[in-house]
Amino acid sequence: MHVSNEGILVILFVGLIAGWLAGKIVRGTGFGLIGDIVIGVLGALVASLIFPRLGIRLGTGLVSEIVYSALGAIILLLVVRLVRTGGRL
Repeated sequence: MHVSNEGILVILFVGLIAGWLAGKIVRGTGFGLIGDIVIGVLGALVASLIFPRLGIRLGTGLVSEIVYSALGAIILLLVVRLVRTGGRL
């Protein structure tokens, strides 16, 4: 698989926005620029694994990718918070 430079920039942009948005929704302080990108990209991976199995389709385009990734990042942050706090949200 070949990803162009523009494709990498889009992935990083979507990851940054999704990670930041998830951090604000879950009421965290965020993880910094790199941490937010990582959380957003991992959230997109989580969303791409879970949502198709549940039959959830959000459409196409950059905005839907950000929403999709942010939802996955929120799920990821909630799981991390559950593990870190011993089961308390």
